[in-house]
Amino acid sequence: MSPIHSKPRAIDCWVNVHMGDFAPPAHLVRVKEDYLHGDASFFRSFTPEEMLEVMDEHGIERAIISYSGADNPRSLDFVERFPERFALAIGVNPTKLMPEVWRLESLVRNLPVVLARVIPFDSQVAPSDAVYYPLYAKCVELDLPLSINTGLPGPPVPGECQDPIHLDKVCFRFPELKLCMAHGADPWWGVAIRLMIKYANLHMITSAWSPKRLPPELLHFMRTRGQNKVIWASDHPALTIQRTLPAAWDLDLPAEVLDKYLYGNADRLFFSPRRPRY
Repeated sequence: MSPIHSKPRAIDCWVNVHMGDFAPPAHLVRVKEDYLHGDASFFRSFTPEEMLEVMDEHGIERAIISYSGADNPRSLDFVERFPERFALAIGVNPTKLMPEVWRLESLVRNLPVVLARVIPFDSQVAPSDAVYYPLYAKCVELDLPLSINTGLPGPPVPGECQDPIHLDKVCFRFPELKLCMAHGADPWWGVAIRLMIKYANLHMITSAWSPKRLPPELLHFMRTRGQNKVIWASDHPALTIQRTLPAAWDLDLPAEVLDKYLYGNADRLFFSPRRPRY
């Protein structure tokens, strides 16, 4: 679909609004310069008004923004002033065990949190390790979706811990867990697709990927058995909305499949009423 036509509705499931508020770590500098070839806007922060202007221009109804932490009020300004447009994703380090689980639970109880996130390469511990189990159990209890980055990471660090095959045991042992593979699954797309076919509650978020770079096998899955499984996100401003969403409009997908990819699957998974088990 050409951008000159009426724009499909969308939800962006990965937006960063505070990247200019801290000195970027070396590995993110490498991602900017060597992997994504970003410009100066890669490391910048946004106000709610700035983000809403971009969202409105591109038909984005809601955005899930990365929580900037208790010592930085930026993300809270978004959800407090515009609760109908913004919700929070909480980054979690499962190696911190119960104190981190309790922190997550407190934030979920007190803030509009719709997603927890784990980036395995940060700890170099694979998601099949039992150190993650308290987090999995708590997310099931809270009925809170969890995303785990999969695929070789952009930074020059070991990436075996992000092989999606590690999620095979996770999905088997925690079948109620609403789990998303984030940032695609390159070069293990086939494994990721097979796992999504196998497990009802496993999904994929194509954050940090331009849709025009998605492999044909994933697009075929999206048109057929995976219509309810794959979710668009940008990773703005590392990979901007302006770059990724028009590329999604131009995918060779039926209109109803494109709507699920851009909006419906995210709306169902992240914004349906939660049913905590406590």
